[in-house]
Amino acid sequence: MATPADSKWPFRWDLLLRYRFIETIALWEGRLTTRHLCDTFGIGRQQASKDINNYIREVGPGNLEYDKYLKGYKPTPRFSPQVTRGLADEYLHLMARNNELMNMFESLALDVANVEVLRQPVRDVRPEVLRPIMQAARQQKRLEVDYVSINNPDREGRIIVPHTLVYTGLRWHVRAWCEKNLGYRDFVLSRFRDIPEILDASGHGAEGDTDWQREVVVRITPHPRLRPDQREVVEVDYGMENGALEVRTRARLVPYVLKLLHVDPAEMLDDPIAQQIVVANREELQPWLFA
Repeated sequence: MATPADSKWPFRWDLLLRYRFIETIALWEGRLTTRHLCDTFGIGRQQASKDINNYIREVGPGNLEYDKYLKGYKPTPRFSPQVTRGLADEYLHLMARNNELMNMFESLALDVANVEVLRQPVRDVRPEVLRPIMQAARQQKRLEVDYVSINNPDREGRIIVPHTLVYTGLRWHVRAWCEKNLGYRDFVLSRFRDIPEILDASGHGAEGDTDWQREVVVRITPHPRLRPDQREVVEVDYGMENGALEVRTRARLVPYVLKLLHVDPAEMLDDPIAQQIVVANREELQPWLFA
């Protein structure tokens, strides 16, 4: 597929953004309405309807069809991405940024000189897998899934109740109640197999996930064995105030925060240059470090 860097699009950039939004929402949620566009771009219903019709006519003929039962547009069986790559990351990052348009600019493959951005490998998630997960999370319903893991590489059927998608900076997972383990667990999106089946409603929502609802503070400080001048460098690097960086997060996300910061909470390395920052309140965070 051509990109703006190597071809000239036949429409304006603001329209391109909306066409990409149309394609992404329709593909990954399975339902697109004019309200999606109105709420995201601050445009009127008439303009939103015009954008959708223009997309169908000029950009992706045959990609969308109106479903009177869904009261919106859905992707047809012959849907083929025209202005996106059709990757789950495009939709997931859009959701993660709470509809911030800046993220859409980041995905436009602009040819900017003197800047290089490292990107994580794309984890394969199919639309037909993600759609029921999102629907079950929004409606607090049970979901029958096939799941694999390192400890259980063979497909294992189980029933979960998803409530939130989480991006850890490395990969995506869904936080969900697991009927097999009788507790809330993290499930990596790329490890689901086949198409999940939506079942009935469940009483196990996000409000019952104690570790999710609890907020904690991760206190990061320079390694105590650094010299004062070295500690000052580290403090500036991490934007510390009064010699510490305080990161507020959900208790269950503590391990992911530390991985992003490249901090090993299990040990304090003898070489402070190798690990320049440490967890100052490790004992307080102990219940969630190795959950």
